[in-house]
Amino acid sequence: MIQHRSGTDAVTVTVFVFPGVRLLDVTGPIEVFSSANEFGGRYRVQIASEDGAEVTTAAGTRISADLAVDDVREPSDVVVIPGGPSWETLIKDDALLDVVRRLHEKARCTASVCTGAFLLAAAGLLDRRRAATHWRHSEQLALRFPSVQVEQDAIFVRDGRMMTSAGVSAGIDLSLALVEEHCGAEVARAVAKDMVVFMQRPGGQSQFSIRSQVPHSRHEMLRRVLDEVATNPGANHTLTAMARRAGVSVRHVTRLFFEEVGTTPARYVEQVRLEAARVLLEAGDDSMPVVARHTGFGSPESMRRAFVRHLGVTPGAYRNSFRTTGVGAGEPESQVILR
Repeated sequence: MIQHRSGTDAVTVTVFVFPGVRLLDVTGPIEVFSSANEFGGRYRVQIASEDGAEVTTAAGTRISADLAVDDVREPSDVVVIPGGPSWETLIKDDALLDVVRRLHEKARCTASVCTGAFLLAAAGLLDRRRAATHWRHSEQLALRFPSVQVEQDAIFVRDGRMMTSAGVSAGIDLSLALVEEHCGAEVARAVAKDMVVFMQRPGGQSQFSIRSQVPHSRHEMLRRVLDEVATNPGANHTLTAMARRAGVSVRHVTRLFFEEVGTTPARYVEQVRLEAARVLLEAGDDSMPVVARHTGFGSPESMRRAFVRHLGVTPGAYRNSFRTTGVGAGEPESQVILR
């Protein structure tokens, strides 16, 4: 857990860049932390390359560095290790891995975005730790680094000083989580709204959307229950099961949900499952039964009823809306309203 800084201290974030880095892995977190400064945060963001020179990203865009890694004298509160499409080559670069280790040694928290987890794993920093990466590469991470416990469905994972996140945009979720930890939930929500995250990624990632909509609970037990639902929506989350895991009565759990979340446990669970299904439908081609099973709906029909009730479209129509921007197409069969 990162220690909270005093209100007068700046939080230093060092973002490491290298040739072939993925652009959004770098700019996503930077945008979150810099935006937080507009709402009461005190972040100092610096970009470091191995020798202080500018680098060319995988997209061909050049990024200037503020300093060389050897010039990072003071400990950073957060070091961000982004990924790149050429991660198979990067993990064989001993000099690059040594730089990652040196940055980690001076960091209170080291966080990776997308395939940046491969750099951390190759540097030996994820041994016997839980980690996440892009869903397309999670099996490779597990195969190449068997000492790493890969959580394939997680949006981001914290294990001690290490944080790892899923696909490129999940770096935004991870950064928002850090802003919440450093500055509080209100600042994190303000940043999310300012970045219009929900409009760009309808439903978003379940952990982020729940954080944005639900006030920070004063009760550790309820926070644990909320996190369990968000991280594993396909599990058994009946009211009885949640109360049993929390070690309290069904009545007590129900009362806390009304007081802290503003809804019933059943409605909360359905909301999380709906968001998880949206993420899967946006990201891949899994069949409807597979999506329904993984997200806890059980059957495509149950999932369909939830989609129609909350979004006004079927899961199939929702998925189709992400296969094209619609440019040059005729009038769509139905319009997905981005809430």
